[in-house]
This record gives sequence, C-alpha cells and structure tokens, in this order.
Amino acid sequence: MPDLSNDYVTRVLATPSDVDARAWDALLANAGGSPFMRHAFLVAQHESGSAVRDTGWSPQFVTLWRDGELEAACPLYLKSHSYGEYVFDWAWANAYEQHGLRYYPKALTAVPFTPVPGPRLLARDAQARAALVRSVLTWCRQKKASSWHLLFGTDEDVAACSEAGMMLRHTVQFHWINARYADFDAFLASLTQEKRKKIRQERRKVAAAGVTFRHAQGAAITREDWDFFYRCYERTYLEHGNPPYLTRDFFHRMATAMPENWLLFIAERDGKRIASSLIAIADGVAYGRYWGALQRVDCLHFEACYYQPLAWCIANGFSRFEGGAQGEHKMARALMPVKTTSAHWLAHPAFADAVEQFLQREGRGIENYLEHLEARSPFRHEDP
Repeated sequence: MPDLSNDYVTRVLATPSDVDARAWDALLANAGGSPFMRHAFLVAQHESGSAVRDTGWSPQFVTLWRDGELEAACPLYLKSHSYGEYVFDWAWANAYEQHGLRYYPKALTAVPFTPVPGPRLLARDAQARAALVRSVLTWCRQKKASSWHLLFGTDEDVAACSEAGMMLRHTVQFHWINARYADFDAFLASLTQEKRKKIRQERRKVAAAGVTFRHAQGAAITREDWDFFYRCYERTYLEHGNPPYLTRDFFHRMATAMPENWLLFIAERDGKRIASSLIAIADGVAYGRYWGALQRVDCLHFEACYYQPLAWCIANGFSRFEGGAQGEHKMARALMPVKTTSAHWLAHPAFADAVEQFLQREGRGIENYLEHLEARSPFRHEDP
C-alpha cells in the first residue's frame, strides 16, 4: 500500500517481534524514549500471552518504509473490548449497539494495560509522522474498523492526529514533582499542616503494625522476589473478581530483557513478606505500576505505592513520579493533576458528530475540574 506522495511503503506486521528491535528502538529514541514503548516491552506482552488475540488484543503493527529504511512505526491492535485502556469509551460502544451497529473490532494505538503518557507514533520527522497517521486511517477504512483511538500520546502525536482531523479527548492523571527536596521531611515541610499530619499518621500506622520495607533494583531483584511479587499482584486482581492482565511469564521476560527498568519494594512483618509494589524507572522518572498484598494492614497501600517510592525518588534524585490513571486521593499525597490527551477517529459520520459534541462538553468539564483540583493544592501557600 504505497504512499506515492512521499514514496513511503506501508507494511502491517502481525506481531511486534516482526519489527527489527534496533530500528524500532532507534525511532523511539528519536521520539523521546519510553520504557513502555521499547521493543522488548511490547514483544514481552505479546509472547507472554498477555496482549494477544485470545485476550482481545490482535496486533497489527504499522510500519512505513522508504529506500529499505524504517521511517515510522506504531503499535496497532484490533480490540474486541475496551478493557485495559484507561480512556473509557464504553458509552460509545453501547450507543453503536443500540443502533444495530458494531463498535468492535476497533483499532487502538496504545501500550496495553499501561496508562503512561509517551510517544505512540515513532517517526524520523514530522513528515513521516503525518504519513503514518494517514496510513493507519487508510488501513482502518480498508478493514472497516469502527474507529481508531490513540491514547496518552505526546504533543507531537496529538498534533499529527489533530492535523488529520481526529478528535481530541482529555483526561486527568496525578504526578509528583521533586522540587530538589533534601529528604522526605523536607518534602513534608512543603505541605499544609493538615496534609503533613495525615501522611505522618498513615506512616505511623504501618510502622506500628510492625511492617518494614526493603527494596531491590535491577539485577538485584531475585527470581524469588519476582515470584513473590506476582503472588501479590495476582491475589489483588483475583480479590476483585478478575484474572490479572499480565502473566508471570511477562515479568520473567522483564527480569531478563529490561532489568534496569524495575524497582521492587517488599513489605515484611514478623519475618514474613506480606506485600510488594513494582515501580518502573527510566531517565530520572519513576512510574507507579503494580502492587499487591497477602495481608491487610491499614494504610499499607499508601506506604508501599507512594511514600516508599517518593522517599526513594528524593534519595536518588529522580525528578518525577507518575502515579497512573484516576484517583483524587493521590492529591493528598502531593501528586498533582496533569492533563493527558488522546485522539479519536470514528468511521460513522453521524456518530463522529455526536462524539465531537460530547467531547467539547467533556473538555470544558475537564478544564473546570482541573481548576477545582488546583484550588485544593496540598502545598503551603507562600506569603507574597
């Protein structure tokens, strides 16, 4: 399917492993990098059975070539549901169904199960990125997909999609910024008295319950540690009535292919391990990703998933901690609201018009919501 205007040739590949790892990662580095868009991460999700056709994620990786060189590429999945995405379009799917139309399969450009902003359209330059968007839209029309959704993209991704006529949607996440705090107490001193007191109370509860923590990083995370983490992770999902998105084999592959990108906290009590949280790390940024517990302890989740990682970030000079999707409760732990953006194309003109009107209303609501959240900042107000 050549793009004659730019002499690109589009090839759609059936698995991420069909793409050359060095070429993919070179494009990723050019786009700013992200551990979750690394070739090894996406291949591990596929080869571990986590993001495959049987789980509703059929890979259709789109690549653009010119003179035998990979010029642009993006992950693309045909989805039979909307689980594991964190930008919710269930209402759109229901509206299609009520009108006797099929919403699934839909096309999705995202990192499965990973609501972390970062590059999605990997390209050598803006021209190649724009051509990639056109190629994906052409492919979606040919395959009669109901829609294409690009989630948590960069400003460059969003601009290319918007230029192609796609609709934009905004959501809110919560991120913590390291203001070069000397230590955790200095961080607490930047908060209001109410929030400072609350955090200290929560930490005291965990300590009074006899819980201590240790952490391991990279190759120092043993196979036994990984096995214990997965027991916790799996237990938490099953307690909520769902199997875990990611398999044990996925984490085995992470330990082998990307050990430098992982930091594990393990909680212990009475000589036994009771909980763990797994943090992704790269380029001075930490990402709160996975957690689980075998015992219930009041405030343990906050300690394992926020306070231990924040203290580690301060001690190791990391600039940012991203807490993931949703959760106003994160503001009480000094994670502040950040607007993230996705782009959407719907094939059906009438539904596209209706969704565009909805997104305009929703967008105004998001702006008001952000203003409301900012007014509730947990940080002390300095006198002018």
